[in-house]
Amino acid sequence: MPLIAHTLYQVSTATALVEGIYQGAVPIAELRKHGDLGLGTFEDLDGEMVIVDGRFFQVRSDGSVREAEDSVLTPFAAITAFSSGSPILLDACPDLANLTSRFDALRHSDNVFFALRVDGKFDYVHTRAMRRTSEGVPLVQAAAVQPEFEFRDVLGTFVGFWTPEYAKTLNVPGYHLHFISADRTRGGHLLQCRGTNLRLQIQREGDYHIALPETADFLKANLRRDPTAALAKAEGEKR
Repeated sequence: MPLIAHTLYQVSTATALVEGIYQGAVPIAELRKHGDLGLGTFEDLDGEMVIVDGRFFQVRSDGSVREAEDSVLTPFAAITAFSSGSPILLDACPDLANLTSRFDALRHSDNVFFALRVDGKFDYVHTRAMRRTSEGVPLVQAAAVQPEFEFRDVLGTFVGFWTPEYAKTLNVPGYHLHFISADRTRGGHLLQCRGTNLRLQIQREGDYHIALPETADFLKANLRRDPTAALAKAEGEKR
């Protein structure tokens, strides 16, 4: 499958999120100008953002899903214009590790960003959604009380990105995926999955554009610390 280069547009950095910088910096209306597929969160860490087919969904900590209005702000998001190509079919996907290993085989480099999309019917999906959190509370602390959800026999879509290790201060290194059901009533940050006959699509991101917040908290924050361990603990499945 040919890989077409596009621009990945991002608001703020993963390090800022780890340090508790949750003040909204960019409205959804601005994000719309930069693509139709992506993910992120909302002001005060109020749930998970899932961007699919140009629609922006907010998966909240009570499990509800609603479409976000243009005026809503985000402290962190990543979006791209996704070109749907011929999908790669994955007959059986016993778990998330198997899915990411298949994407590993499709990536031609460890040094560029990739946008990802997976469509299909899933036997099992495990997600979480961040709870509204006060500014300054570290991400690891906020993630410790995040509600989790389990869905079975559900049609839906995963969207997200693969980020090179060298960019770990900018975005979540490795795979970062969010889920939205086909009926747009269930979703969240993906922790685990199982399915069959899945359709995988991948796109190389040739340019990387970061919009740095002008908020007071971002400008004065200490962003020197390595966020790798905190991101792994906050983003991954609890053991």
